[in-house]
Amino acid sequence: MSLITLKTHDRYDYSPLPQRPDFAWPGGKRLSVAICNNIEVFSFRDGLGSDSAQVGAPQTSRNYAWRDYGNRVGQWYLFDLLDEMGLPASHNFNSLLFDHCPAIADRMIARGDEFIGHGRSNAERQDVLPPAEEEALIREAYDAITAYTGKAPAGWLGPYLAQTDITLDLLREVGFSYVLDWPADDQPFWMRTRTRPILSVPYSIEVNDSPVMAFRQEGPASFERMMIDQFDEMLLQSARYPLCYTIVLHPFVIGHPYRLRALRRALAHIMEHRDDIWITTPGAVAEHYATLFPAGSA
Repeated sequence: MSLITLKTHDRYDYSPLPQRPDFAWPGGKRLSVAICNNIEVFSFRDGLGSDSAQVGAPQTSRNYAWRDYGNRVGQWYLFDLLDEMGLPASHNFNSLLFDHCPAIADRMIARGDEFIGHGRSNAERQDVLPPAEEEALIREAYDAITAYTGKAPAGWLGPYLAQTDITLDLLREVGFSYVLDWPADDQPFWMRTRTRPILSVPYSIEVNDSPVMAFRQEGPASFERMMIDQFDEMLLQSARYPLCYTIVLHPFVIGHPYRLRALRRALAHIMEHRDDIWITTPGAVAEHYATLFPAGSA
């Protein structure tokens, strides 16, 4: 008998991959591929924010400007690259960007990209807030996207992927139908809330430019190898299991030209297999999966 008791949750049950029902993505494809970009706005010399050289560095004019490069320059390089390759994308979008950088939102709308709720700003996180304030943050982000774009967002990624014990409940009650905050799987899975289920959609914290290059200080060649190796192995594994591949980006990281060159090479490799994959967005993944396996059907 164990001498310790693990704290658990009741959001989902254990489900080993080989014991799940088989299915296919649209067109009979076995691997979905999505580019998940994070567009963020920060508070000058205040609040939270990453640094280009030191984990946990204080907020300074230097690291504020480094992050602002992403919205002023890097994001536009990335848009052009996606246009050149004919790739859709989703963007985890801080709602205060509508006030500070509306041209980014306009380009996303013109491209037909997906807006995913990402809080108000990455200068703050929600897991330190009391329930009423957390609900207000979620609702403010949801309402801002709806008002500007004319379409309510379906998906949510919290700043720093941080959640309280009731975040999933609040997200579902405000109107979100899927989340990216739980990197527990390479397939979608349903999670319980106090009202209706909410879908978890895969989102990589491994093939992710921020932890790789900003926090672990690995170079772009290393990230390029990760993107390609993850894709090649998942394409192989997808013959047995339908899977979701995601590349996670931040324009203040990947948008610097020498890093963008590595992304360009990795995407070119992936596009060599475009007839074998479903190039899509997390929202389309969620919609297709929910059609095949409605909440409560399992």
